[in-house]
Amino acid sequence: MNTLKNKRALVTGGGQGLGEAIVRQLLEAGADVAIHYHTSVAGAQALKEYATKLGRRAEKFQADLTNESSASQLVGAAVTFLGGLDVLVNNAGDLVDRKQLGEIDAEFWERTMAVNVASMLWVTRAAVPALAHAGASSIVNLSSLAGRKGGHPGSLAYSTAKGAVLTWTRALATELASFGIRVNAVAPGFILGTRFHATHTTDESAQKTTMGIPLGRAGTPEDVARAVVFLASEFDGFITGATLDINGGVYAA
Repeated sequence: MNTLKNKRALVTGGGQGLGEAIVRQLLEAGADVAIHYHTSVAGAQALKEYATKLGRRAEKFQADLTNESSASQLVGAAVTFLGGLDVLVNNAGDLVDRKQLGEIDAEFWERTMAVNVASMLWVTRAAVPALAHAGASSIVNLSSLAGRKGGHPGSLAYSTAKGAVLTWTRALATELASFGIRVNAVAPGFILGTRFHATHTTDESAQKTTMGIPLGRAGTPEDVARAVVFLASEFDGFITGATLDINGGVYAA
């Protein structure tokens, strides 16, 4: 695995949860990081201060990634700050709410797709010129076990969106290969210690889900971050269009 020392990374949704762990491990691996956040300003600021302690460069940038113009401006500001771009981590996304088929209306469906899929489109398209200019670069997309299995009741729209991320990753890997850009995904399973599950998962459901994990425990944000850093760092590697499942053995592709 090649070093990330002095590499330049942009992480979307980097102010909390999985994004926060990813930013921390990228910084610890030697990268400079542009930290995107939507509402988690305190977490983004704490990461900026952590970077200073490590002797790395980091800055926080606020943007609504469901808006094409806002996403493009974010990427431009990040590239200007970093002086280029070697790594893009498309982490931003959310379940939005639990709704079953009969409860889903057009507004909810479109919002879920915008948060989880369109946001990736706008950010990635704006980032490709800088990634291509870097010569050998990497994109890592965050999908989910829900995109593999369909998720728990009420996650129909979210699961569909995360399944689209898997297909997006494979298609984009083919399209961007000639530019020296590798594109991969990670699909986390049940990860505790995040606002996502604190918001959308009951304690009873968490206990039941954990009991069904072959390794006997839930995952942590650090479990996911390690995989993201690995995929990001193999700049001359042969892995592209792949999805790494991080779920304790619940689903083996």
